[in-house]
Amino acid sequence: MKPILHLVFLILLSSGAFGQTTVRIITRDRSNGDPISRVYIRQYQGDSLVATHYTSLKGIACFQVSTTELTSFELEHIAFNPLEKIPAKIFSGKPSDTLNLPVRMYYSRERLIDEVIIKPIGVPDTVFESTRVSVTDFEFLPDNNLLLLTYPKNLKKGTELVLYDGFNLLGEIPLPEKGQELIRDYRGNPHVLTEKNVYGITQKNRQIQIAQIEKQYYMTYIAPIVDTAFTKYYFSNFNPNYPAFDYFTFDVIDSSYRKIAKVQDDLMMELYRSEFKWVDVRTKLWAKEKENETGVDKEVWVGMYYFTNSIYYKELYAPIFERNDSIFLFDHYKNLLFKYNFQGDLIDSIPIYYHLQPKENGWKKHVIQDYETGEIYMHYEIAGQAQLRHFDTNTGKLSPPVQLQFKYPENIQIKGNSVYYIYRPFESTQKKYLYRERLPFEYKSQKINKGTLVELEKP
Repeated sequence: MKPILHLVFLILLSSGAFGQTTVRIITRDRSNGDPISRVYIRQYQGDSLVATHYTSLKGIACFQVSTTELTSFELEHIAFNPLEKIPAKIFSGKPSDTLNLPVRMYYSRERLIDEVIIKPIGVPDTVFESTRVSVTDFEFLPDNNLLLLTYPKNLKKGTELVLYDGFNLLGEIPLPEKGQELIRDYRGNPHVLTEKNVYGITQKNRQIQIAQIEKQYYMTYIAPIVDTAFTKYYFSNFNPNYPAFDYFTFDVIDSSYRKIAKVQDDLMMELYRSEFKWVDVRTKLWAKEKENETGVDKEVWVGMYYFTNSIYYKELYAPIFERNDSIFLFDHYKNLLFKYNFQGDLIDSIPIYYHLQPKENGWKKHVIQDYETGEIYMHYEIAGQAQLRHFDTNTGKLSPPVQLQFKYPENIQIKGNSVYYIYRPFESTQKKYLYRERLPFEYKSQKINKGTLVELEKP
């Protein structure tokens, strides 16, 4: 932000004459008395801006001032600091007099910043590197800092959380348990998932704080909520061991629930239920007893405990994203992209084909949303070479593939038209670094759910 000098003074004429007078502002450097050129000066009468001028090479600017109104000036220069309040001065004379107002400004103290290197498109830039720890996961925070999940030697020896601003480590804290991954809740707040617990993460005074949350509570009441918009919560009853689930909305005003979509793999459901035919009699009796106890179909019990362990079962993947108060549901089993408004009303749908024949095209069953622009990208991998393709939500068309520099990158995320990922060279002693590559796209920031970083409370 440019420094601004606020200067306020009164012009009163003892003769009581009404008219105009000339005020000549002379700006000089307080340290050596040299004139300051190109000082931008705004003249106000009351609350109204009436004139603006730059000072000349001699540091002088002249203004016509009414003798009957309170006049004020604002002085702005990129190289000089603002001053404290200037005492009000009273001038007297004839309306034709030229009143000289000398102003001395302090030169701003020089501040050196770290060198910033902007790499061209497609060239990797190292965001975080360390000789002590490797990065296993990362999350973007709303204040543009990075939250890193790291480990010194291997994950079994312990993990640490690191707060990083892109140049310096702001804080770090060891975890009481081995961290498995970083996850976000529906508000965008980061959490670290361990085998037994979930730890909510907050940032206070540029330091990391964690609070333990019961894992069962988090997975039951927080994890199913996938997004929010106005008074609506969007959540699902997704179960990784069942080939169908529903998306719902919940309105916090009237506490009403509404189902907006059903996702189901019809072929997988048929195979899932038919498993009951092939199990032994003892298993069928057990499934029948569970049906009597819970009311859940006996075929579901057998499918959940047997078919999900086979090589034929594939967990469903139909993500939902929000952008500019629109909701996008990628139903890969109906081959359609459904578009909803923020109230959950279906407004449009378009066919999608990018996910078909994944063995041939290399689709990684991964849809990525840019954290800033809200744009959608598809992740492909061919012979270890990762590729990203932009997806147009209006037409369903894909851009030409953008190939990443390194093979087999991990944890690919996108923010601000740049792709971030974790990588370590094959058969290298280097730790796992966090890299960034600029993408050949220039999309503007959009309204998406970036989170609030509110304080977390234990249930």
